[in-house]
Amino acid sequence: MDASVVGIRLASGVVTPLVRKLFRTEGAGAGLVDRPHRISSYLAWREKRELDAADLRGLADHLVKEALRAPGERPLPPGEEAGVAAALAATLHALGDLTLSDVEAVRLGPQAFARTLRAAAPDPGLSRDAGLFHARLVDLACLHILNFFTQRSTFVAATLVEQSRLHAETIAKVDELLTRVPRQDGRDTAFEERYLDYLARRHSTLTIFGLDLAPGSSRWPLDTAYVSLEVSTAPVTGMDAGSGAGTGAEALPAPYSLPADRLLAEHPRVLLRGEAGSGKTTLIQWLAVSAARTPGAGIIPFVLPLRTLTRHGERLPAPRDFLAGCPLAGEAPGGWEGRVLRDGRALLLVDGIDEIPEAERDRARDWLADLIAACPGNRWLVTSRPTAVRQDWLAAVDFSEVTLTPMNPANVRAFIEHWHAAADHTPPEYREQLLDSVAKKPDLARLATNPLLCGMICALHRERRGFLPSGRKELYAASLSMLLHRRDRERGLRLPDLAEEPQLQLLQRLAYWLIRNGRTEMDRSRAEALIEDALPAVPAAGVLGGAPAVFAHFLERTGLLRAPTENSVEFVHRTFQDFLGARAALDEGGLGELTGHAEDDQWEDVIRMAVAQGRPRDRAEIIQSLLARKSQRSVLLALACLGYAAELAPALRREVQWQAGRLIPPTGVGTARELGRIGPLILELLPQPEQVPSGPAALYTVQAAGGVVSELAVPFLAGFAQHPAYEVRAELARLWPRFETRRYAAEVISRLPPAQNVTVVSDAELAALAEFSPRSDLNVVGEVTGEALTAYLGAVRAEYLALRGNGLLTDLDFLRGQDALLSIEISHCSGIQDLEGLRGLPVRTAVLDLRGGLLPIGPVLAGWTSLRHLVLRGAHANWSLDGFAPRVELDSVNVYSVTPDAAGPVGLSRHRRLRSVSLGEHWAPRHPDEWQELALLTQLTELAVPASALDLVPEGLCLPSVEQLHVPPGAGAGPVLARRIPTAFPGLQMLSGKFDESTVHALPPHIRVTPS
Repeated sequence: MDASVVGIRLASGVVTPLVRKLFRTEGAGAGLVDRPHRISSYLAWREKRELDAADLRGLADHLVKEALRAPGERPLPPGEEAGVAAALAATLHALGDLTLSDVEAVRLGPQAFARTLRAAAPDPGLSRDAGLFHARLVDLACLHILNFFTQRSTFVAATLVEQSRLHAETIAKVDELLTRVPRQDGRDTAFEERYLDYLARRHSTLTIFGLDLAPGSSRWPLDTAYVSLEVSTAPVTGMDAGSGAGTGAEALPAPYSLPADRLLAEHPRVLLRGEAGSGKTTLIQWLAVSAARTPGAGIIPFVLPLRTLTRHGERLPAPRDFLAGCPLAGEAPGGWEGRVLRDGRALLLVDGIDEIPEAERDRARDWLADLIAACPGNRWLVTSRPTAVRQDWLAAVDFSEVTLTPMNPANVRAFIEHWHAAADHTPPEYREQLLDSVAKKPDLARLATNPLLCGMICALHRERRGFLPSGRKELYAASLSMLLHRRDRERGLRLPDLAEEPQLQLLQRLAYWLIRNGRTEMDRSRAEALIEDALPAVPAAGVLGGAPAVFAHFLERTGLLRAPTENSVEFVHRTFQDFLGARAALDEGGLGELTGHAEDDQWEDVIRMAVAQGRPRDRAEIIQSLLARKSQRSVLLALACLGYAAELAPALRREVQWQAGRLIPPTGVGTARELGRIGPLILELLPQPEQVPSGPAALYTVQAAGGVVSELAVPFLAGFAQHPAYEVRAELARLWPRFETRRYAAEVISRLPPAQNVTVVSDAELAALAEFSPRSDLNVVGEVTGEALTAYLGAVRAEYLALRGNGLLTDLDFLRGQDALLSIEISHCSGIQDLEGLRGLPVRTAVLDLRGGLLPIGPVLAGWTSLRHLVLRGAHANWSLDGFAPRVELDSVNVYSVTPDAAGPVGLSRHRRLRSVSLGEHWAPRHPDEWQELALLTQLTELAVPASALDLVPEGLCLPSVEQLHVPPGAGAGPVLARRIPTAFPGLQMLSGKFDESTVHALPPHIRVTPS
């Protein structure tokens, strides 16, 4: 019988009275007091017992009988009436199992409600015609049931309550959406374009020391000026003297270096330490300009110089005040800064923790923590001098700590070449003379450790026609002389003749006020007042006029002061402030005040400069006072001062060395860094390898020697090349970029064991490695060229190769024919577009993080017949987990893809040896059936899947071999875990992820829960 002609035409007068009998008498109100207020609470056979099973069957019999009496073709063969009535009674009885309220049922509509009711009832087990007749009866009953609901007085009240609740929820959700989504009128987008353009122009130039050939010539384009420096991560402290065997893939974690401008690509929150003049602020400019010039990335930089923000002791800014001082501040759409932060699009560049008073730094840390808690997901860079804050100062908010390393010979050469290219009036032979001098004179090379000092050296070399000072004090004094006295005279400007000394007397008053008040910036009015107070004692400066005229001369003519805002002033660099402040302290006889601040990092360079400029009696008094304090910091500072003391009693020098010797070998990272900053003098005090057999002491000793950054340290470091501790040898390899490439390779790298992991960061290092210490395990970080890799791999049969952070490579052709390559890692090489070089390699282990676009990885993996371990990230075209070579059986697989049409885990079940599986969102099971793929892996002990996939584990499925389960943080990591995990993973021992406390407590006690 055709179902389309089956119809039931019954008058409402027949059905409605029957339906009314199904439900008990209603009460008044909205029906909200029943818990739960569901359909079941209205049924007549619940609570009041107005209807029993026999009555329900009678209603069903009557409804079937009346339907069969309706006009038209008989819808049911004779003899099946009783079966349909029984099925109808069972279906109506299922009303008690529904969790819907009457309001929710009406919202569904009659057809959807009928489907829901039939799904809740047992299978009627009827013939086709009887089943169709039963379904029509249920549809008819549901239509009248819903109509009955709408006529109940409680329904109207409950509907109003429900509508009010939904209306309130809708308003709240719309309000939340409006706060998260950029304004639809386009004002956010338009303002961001203006703001990014402003940032790109505002920070696109640098003031380079000594470029003063013409007005404005000291402003150097950032693209030309920037020299990419290296940062080093914090060293490890754990030791394992027996480790080090195996490939680079098995190497223990160790400190490593990476280019500073790629820092935030590796670490979202960074505390960057660096010496004065090391390039911290320049790096912030570079990061801000780079982000501003790539608006498509959606990153919005905020440059926050703390010295300016807290000049008057103001509270650190809330997001709405991030643009304070910016000309565009009043034009930002309301709440724009907050929306950027909430969306995780902000790049916050906080410059100069060390430039605010020590008493205010804890408040700055709380400010950072509050912003991060309120707006997670953004990127942060905070800069500081090395000793301004303790080692773990921002560890509680997950900051990584790195240190800007001193300029290596390649950096120095690049800087000198850039400087002379900008100073286009400098004779070309000057550049070659200076490059030759830096390469051949250790004393000069020791000075050229950061951009500021390199700029001074370049300027003085040109100004003095090749003659250069031999020490840091002489370098600073000569630079001041050039700026204060000779510059305007040699440029032919007609200005009043004012000697150097009166100018220094006034400037040092400004410097000392800043130092005493823990500042690096002051109001213009304060500067003029200090000059006015000092002018009667310095009458020679009166030739320029009153205090405003003198101040204007310093600001406009000397180049020593600059105005970050219209009403503020600062020294062009902190180094000059410290040098002049030390002069003022000596003139005032304030030696006790100097040494009284020995524990304050802001006074450290002031004390050194005072020793350098003081008379022998002053030097002795300062150093004796430092020793008398007997703190580790004061003793190390006294030791550092020896390098600045041209004349000192031998007995006092020996006393300093003896007291410092008690701190050697260093016992921690902080002490090692402090010792390294002292300079070559420390090499005479550090123990030889045979004197420090233990791992930690040897590691800290090597770190101290590496911090010296002098070629004199190379022979000392070479003595540790055969040390048994792996981390000691790893530190030696990491220090390579700080020294002359070929010499360090010949004396240190060549002596490291063949199994030692060595990282190269340049073509020159790769060539030196091939020449002095060819290795089958090769780690390459940074922009090494394909030509250099081809040359190396043509001479050395590599078994392990790691390429990280290379933006130059576009293909992998240098890998062709590498028939010994067993392990390969390629990550953060965004320029690669051609994978042909990977085909046919005999690799067993592969780590591929390919983010350069939708790359065809399938043909590559299909040809790797020896593959056992795979980590795959990025976007991949036309590939699934069943696309491996037929004979391959994996031991571990980790796949995270941004490809939305990924095929899921289909195909994994044939890899019966799999012990570790990690699947990202698009590869994890998205249907209960896909979990069967994982259930067939009987040796699987470690599994990582999103929480949303765990919600799909079918009832009864069991993976008893899984001992470790990793759940990345994200939506869904809640109570569902506590309910499903014990039955689905009965052998589980460890669960890692981010879970609320109730979930953790609900898990069995034998499961150890750890953060992800």
